[in-house]
Amino acid sequence: MNFFKLSLLLCLIPLAFSEEHLVTDPHLPRPLIIELPQNSETRSDDPIEEARLRCTSWRVAVEANNLSPWKTIPADCVDYVKEYMSGGGSYETDLEIVSNEAAEFARSVDLKGDGLDAWIFDVDETLLSNLRYYGQHGYGSEIFDHIQFDNWVLEGVAQAIKPSLKLYKEVRKLGFKMFLLTGRAENKRSVTINNLTKEGFENWDRLILRGGEDEGKTAVAFKSDKRKEIMEEGFRIIGNSGDQWSDLIGAYVSMRSFKLSNPMYFIS
Repeated sequence: MNFFKLSLLLCLIPLAFSEEHLVTDPHLPRPLIIELPQNSETRSDDPIEEARLRCTSWRVAVEANNLSPWKTIPADCVDYVKEYMSGGGSYETDLEIVSNEAAEFARSVDLKGDGLDAWIFDVDETLLSNLRYYGQHGYGSEIFDHIQFDNWVLEGVAQAIKPSLKLYKEVRKLGFKMFLLTGRAENKRSVTINNLTKEGFENWDRLILRGGEDEGKTAVAFKSDKRKEIMEEGFRIIGNSGDQWSDLIGAYVSMRSFKLSNPMYFIS
């Protein structure tokens, strides 16, 4: 890239731009030479870096809920999502930041002491990680297959998301009532309980799954209805942790909600 030299002489007397008029008094400031690019274009010429920037912007839009419903990740973002989720550690760092912030908020709450202050946790990609499954299916680049995913769930081998496990234990210790609200079907109750317990999640107060009466409801409608039932029992929903916006928005929302990163799939 071609550069030109810009000479700037900072001094206490009028500026001079020709060599013969440069002031040579050692007590005055020396000329400042700055190299600037002739072309102010700052975008990279590297197509890999360009793709990375686009995919980063796409992921930010996902987390900000600024995208219309989508079925798969962009084809050119597969490597980016794979690296983000499992390679560079950025995913784990993002989870830790959210969980630490949630814990800080939980500690700041003045619980009423009547056992009615509640915290809601989603399960998949919030407490339990299905990364092994999605790693075998293109990290979200394949159309979601309910049958294949159900078979994976029935194996009961999803691993704990460690920052969420730490948050879960702290929230429980603080005295919140623990509600687990998941889109898994009621027929997955036993395997879900076993998987959660094996991974260290214990002593929750209620595990709520989709029943027959919830069939056909969107995630937003289903979770809003269940939060309504919880509040109608007198509980105050103080916090809510989930990886999908549909875990957090709708009606009867919590005092504060905490969105965990998930660029692999979208549930409305």
